[in-house]
Amino acid sequence: MSTQLPNPRDLAAELALGALALHGPIITSLATAYREAGFTLALVGGPVRDAILGRLGNDLDFASSARPTDSVQILRRWGDAIWETGAAFGTIAAKKGEVTIEVTTYRSESYDPDSRNPLVTFGDSIEGDLSRRDFTVNAMALELTGDTPLFIDLFDGAGDLAKKLLRTPVSARASFSDDPLRMMRAARFVAQLDFAVDPEIISAISEMSDRLSIISSERIREEFTKTLMSPNPRNGLLLLVDSGLAAIFFPELPKLKLEIDEHHHHKDVYEHTLTVLDQAIAHEDRLGGPDLTIRLAALMHDIGKPRTRELIPGGGVSFHHHEVVGAKMTKKRLKELRFDSKTIEQVSTLVFLHLRFHGYGGGEWTDSAVRRYIRDAGDLLDRLHVLTRADCTTRNKRKAEQLAATYDSLELRITELKAQEELDRIRPDLNGQEIMEILGIKPSRIVGAAYDYLLELRMERGPLGVDVATRELLAWASEKKLGRAQE
Repeated sequence: MSTQLPNPRDLAAELALGALALHGPIITSLATAYREAGFTLALVGGPVRDAILGRLGNDLDFASSARPTDSVQILRRWGDAIWETGAAFGTIAAKKGEVTIEVTTYRSESYDPDSRNPLVTFGDSIEGDLSRRDFTVNAMALELTGDTPLFIDLFDGAGDLAKKLLRTPVSARASFSDDPLRMMRAARFVAQLDFAVDPEIISAISEMSDRLSIISSERIREEFTKTLMSPNPRNGLLLLVDSGLAAIFFPELPKLKLEIDEHHHHKDVYEHTLTVLDQAIAHEDRLGGPDLTIRLAALMHDIGKPRTRELIPGGGVSFHHHEVVGAKMTKKRLKELRFDSKTIEQVSTLVFLHLRFHGYGGGEWTDSAVRRYIRDAGDLLDRLHVLTRADCTTRNKRKAEQLAATYDSLELRITELKAQEELDRIRPDLNGQEIMEILGIKPSRIVGAAYDYLLELRMERGPLGVDVATRELLAWASEKKLGRAQE
């Protein structure tokens, strides 16, 4: 006797309705407010998908027949706070208790070929609204203003969710033409949900990747960041590169496929980079959880290799100073993607420093070398630890164990020296005011030069004490023929 499996759509409706109990009173009161005002209201998109997956959060999206001005009046009476910043695009946001909602008028979006901004037109039905959404798994809705909630799934999003398949409600070409950023969203959902991609989507992205150029850098950055911060960014990055989309906004990544890593002749730098990203993510518990800076640094640490590639006589290839070139390239790329200045500086610094550990041979670290390592890393020290360890992708087990042991030794030295010398606050034994008093000089570049000299002594020899530092300063000033040292 066979047992009939439940229909994915019926099961999805049951799961979605069950998940709504989490915010039942709030959702019910919102639906009542719209119904009494004469408008329809439906929970749509990602929240419906997440409700089916059992992970409904505190941010809820709704679609309504109400125009933005109507929603403003309704939500002012209903919520604790309201935001109208998205009104031009049909969206009004509000908050009630711990729940944040957005209500968007039924709409469709499209792009003029020469415009970076969507052209928004309002519609009159939920069916038309859903047909213009990015993917079938985001084109499901729960209509809430009828006698009972109604699950709407015109494009078998429930079936695709069960199959873990990404498809578009209409043709992929039409969907991506309306909003080219959806091509990047495809990569994001692959990374977030571990979905397979319908071949039509891959074909459309490959044919239409150039159209991404009309999208603003800020919107591209946001989608790229969401992909990179997903549970499995590798899968999303593979789609971006293989489809040609990465070549439009991050060309340094696909270019790595052409180079051979000097330490790993059996695989290219591109594969090495993805492995470093995977391994950095595996170490993120040291950083307190998912960390955008370390993920960007892992992805970009070798982007200087294509420009520094040199063939070695007799065979092999080298990439001398690729960390220097890569740091500059990192700054340029992240600026073009409109990342904030702090992220840009931190990521480029990590790229610049990622080989520093290997510059000390088999681990013969002097105290001065450890001090400089700490000073140069600054507040990025923990991230540098993660990046350096992740950068070891050798398949030679013995070599990998040796590198890990050497870095264990370095971290121990850092811990010990920090405890002895308070290295988190490395500074000379004399401050600027004391330098001016000892040399009898006024504020000038000389004070800065003297400070730097004493700092180098501190890095090289450790704490000197005020007396020794004073003698060293006077000797330096005498050699330079400065201040009281010449009296």
